[in-house]
Amino acid sequence: MDLKTASAIRRLRLVSAPEAISFLVLLICSVLKRTTDFNAVPVMGYVHAFLFILYVIFWLDAWNRTKWSAKTGIWYFVLSVLPTGGFFAERRLKREAEDAVIASRARQEGIVNA
Repeated sequence: MDLKTASAIRRLRLVSAPEAISFLVLLICSVLKRTTDFNAVPVMGYVHAFLFILYVIFWLDAWNRTKWSAKTGIWYFVLSVLPTGGFFAERRLKREAEDAVIASRARQEGIVNA
């Protein structure tokens, strides 16, 4: 895995958890708006929208650089629209990045011919 591909995966990982948290906070704010006088939905809506747009941009970049299959690429997008999906995406991306580093080191040491 080259440096640009690793960076693309890292950016997607870094935005996936905050995007999931903002989604959950937005849901909580929506409930509070309807049950109390507290209304933070406009502010959290903007925060979540910004993080979601970043996620989509970084997702497209990562998909383009990693050459994921359609199933894998679409799966990462589906995780972005689920309330806790960003946490699962982050964990899976971390595992994928670690596996790529291990494979790269093995190739450098001549253990695996790839």
